[in-house]
Amino acid sequence: MRIIAGSLRSRTLEAPPGLATRPTSDRLRETLFNVLAARIQGAAFLDLYAGSGAVGIEALSRGAGRVEFVEQAPKALKALRGNLERLGLSVGFRIHASAVGAFLRRSADAGPKAERYELVFLDPPWGAAPQYAVTLGLLGGSTSGLLADGALVIAEHRRKERLEDRYGSLERTRLLEQSDAALSFYAAAASQNTSLQGTNSPLASKVA
Repeated sequence: MRIIAGSLRSRTLEAPPGLATRPTSDRLRETLFNVLAARIQGAAFLDLYAGSGAVGIEALSRGAGRVEFVEQAPKALKALRGNLERLGLSVGFRIHASAVGAFLRRSADAGPKAERYELVFLDPPWGAAPQYAVTLGLLGGSTSGLLADGALVIAEHRRKERLEDRYGSLERTRLLEQSDAALSFYAAAASQNTSLQGTNSPLASKVA
């Protein structure tokens, strides 16, 4: 794996050993950040099921204001910390060694003091499909309070794994498909991201 663009462009990343973690491919990561290009500078970015940290580190490389990594698997945490150390990154991020559901519930319990995020990315292990509904449901719940105005939530999933169009206040605004993977983009229904609406493409936009 390599970092696609930004201050750390072309630097390499290590993936955790074994099959439990499935890193986002370079090509799909490039597609993701092409969409987010106008929003990433200075953004608070939440990387759920962070794995090796490839997505969150790409966000840092491209100028995100801060990145919160959430991961609980010991091998993935070791790879994540190793990648950050090799890249010389020591500020602008925090690592939360926690299950995603527990982290989101704790954060929501903080009430008005909770950190808020402009961009949230989630990529549960493909063998843990129920986690999509749980995590998106928590993010879109009426008591979450974790999403800043105009926030965007992006879920990476199997192309054949069909997610719901709505989870609480989150409504899907775009679907990109690439090979056997897909990216579903969700915005809060009350303040949908208009930058993703200014296209003549249908809801499902396929990437060759």
